Amino acid sequence: MANKEFPNAAAALDGLLFDGMQICAGGFGLCGIPERLIDAIQASGVKDLTIASNNAGIDGEGLGKLLRTRQVKKMISSYVGENKEFERQYLSGELEVEFCPQGTLAERCRAGGAGIPGFYTKTGVGTLVAEDKEVKEFDGQDYILERGIFADIAIIKGWKADTSGNLIFRKTARNFNQPMATAAKICIAEVEEIVPVGSLDPDNIHLPGIYVKRLILGAPYDKKIEFRTVRAQEQESA
Repeated sequence: MANKEFPNAAAALDGLLFDGMQICAGGFGLCGIPERLIDAIQASGVKDLTIASNNAGIDGEGLGKLLRTRQVKKMISSYVGENKEFERQYLSGELEVEFCPQGTLAERCRAGGAGIPGFYTKTGVGTLVAEDKEVKEFDGQDYILERGIFADIAIIKGWKADTSGNLIFRKTARNFNQPMATAAKICIAEVEEIVPVGSLDPDNIHLPGIYVKRLILGAPYDKKIEFRTVRAQEQESA
């Protein structure tokens, strides 16, 4: 069995990055995002990237780092509301954006990973989402054709993996990581802990190691909060 462990993110990405490539990036907000791999992509200087991700991080965090350095040409996303730099680049015409309903984005990646080039869905019918897309009627209802996504690489974050790449996600950090992992030629995973083969219960594996080609230990991580809301402090009564 080939060794899948690499000493760091830069080593795991060595030989894979090139200008104009497409990347699938897992995570939801700042939860479950491949922080170390994003930092290594930023440091590499690769540019003109097309990135499929639920969102684009926030200003200065997550994929927001790549937007700040102008390394992203196009985003395929469903939610971008917390990123002012994203908004500025989009409105000024510097960034191409393909907005995609959240469930449709997940299914496009799942379909790409399953070798399905396209599928029909009712989501978006009669809206701007359907613009320039094929419409077909099934049982008296209109459906639009959505294309599967299959990228050059997928970057994901997991909780725990064994040395063969079998991987477990933790709670909401599983969002988008699993379908993104299958939707690329090569999947690189960073995890919080790597354990010996046989340590994980086979019934609890979320992503089989066959999908993970390269693996790094990313810990320790700082828990970052995307949008902090706190209650106003009550004044003490006299």
